[in-house]
Amino acid sequence: GYTTYHKLVEESLAKLQRKEDCLLCPTGFSANTALMSALGSISSLLAAGRKPTQDERIAIFSDALNHASTIDGIRLVERQHQAAAFVYKHSDMSHLNFLLSSCPMEKKVVVTDSLFSMDGDFALLPQLVELRKKHGFLLVVDDAHGTLVCGENGGGIPELFGCEDDIDICVGSLSKGAGCQGGFIACSTRWKRLILSRGRSFIFSTALPLPVVASVHAAVHVAKKERWRRSVIWEHVRYFASLTKLNVTSPIIVIIVGSEEAAVKAHRHLLRSGFLVQPIRPPVVPPNSSRLRITLSCAHTSDDIRRLVDALAPWLPTRQYAEQGCASVSRL
Repeated sequence: GYTTYHKLVEESLAKLQRKEDCLLCPTGFSANTALMSALGSISSLLAAGRKPTQDERIAIFSDALNHASTIDGIRLVERQHQAAAFVYKHSDMSHLNFLLSSCPMEKKVVVTDSLFSMDGDFALLPQLVELRKKHGFLLVVDDAHGTLVCGENGGGIPELFGCEDDIDICVGSLSKGAGCQGGFIACSTRWKRLILSRGRSFIFSTALPLPVVASVHAAVHVAKKERWRRSVIWEHVRYFASLTKLNVTSPIIVIIVGSEEAAVKAHRHLLRSGFLVQPIRPPVVPPNSSRLRITLSCAHTSDDIRRLVDALAPWLPTRQYAEQGCASVSRL
């Protein structure tokens, strides 16, 4: 059910994201799929019982490396002939601008992760905001890995870049920075009403249990009050970068090792050394780009990071390879 704690958490998250309202969801995955299905429903509502025409459908522009939950939501509304999907090359603003300029459809949505979970790089939010001003699209940002981790107040990557007011809808997870469970959609009250009535994964799911919501309420309070936690995380990021000489920009650090076998071997070695570092393999990432995904937190110490770097030594890439990175492959 919906309790006072649910309401309190929604209000606190809306304030944190500088939005009028907020909707709690069972998971971050369901938040993204609920939003996509609600967006797609607009074309069906306009069609009033008939199949939406090409002009009535929603054009959704998605970064090639967006999260699977966003991709699945887009696939759902595409299959229902409510939207058309356009995938732009990862963080390629020129390609996105070309697609937007070439699309004759009136209703356009651009959706992006704010911090890409398998690569550890930030979306180019300031450039997306400029394109929004030019093309007038709805800008949706999935801040799953930024909320309560980035920004002076924990408002996430939109706060970090100072563009909260230029983002129309912000989706987030409560299992990352909050360390609990659930997801949320911070938006206007009008958008919330639409999602409540048309977001399938929200409507046909059970609400978050009260103890979980109470823990989220406490976590948000602690994160706002104890800002030192965020400072420690970023000190760790800088320390890891100084030790490895890698171009590390976020608490999500990716070490590409190549084959699946190499990733599993490295994972087992690190586990024996006292570190739980998960190997990421296909189909989550492209073939021959299996990787180790490291996530730093304020619970770690400088000594932990130093020992981790020592244990990682056989798999640390050369500086040249680290800067070259891995070619992005669309997941949609």
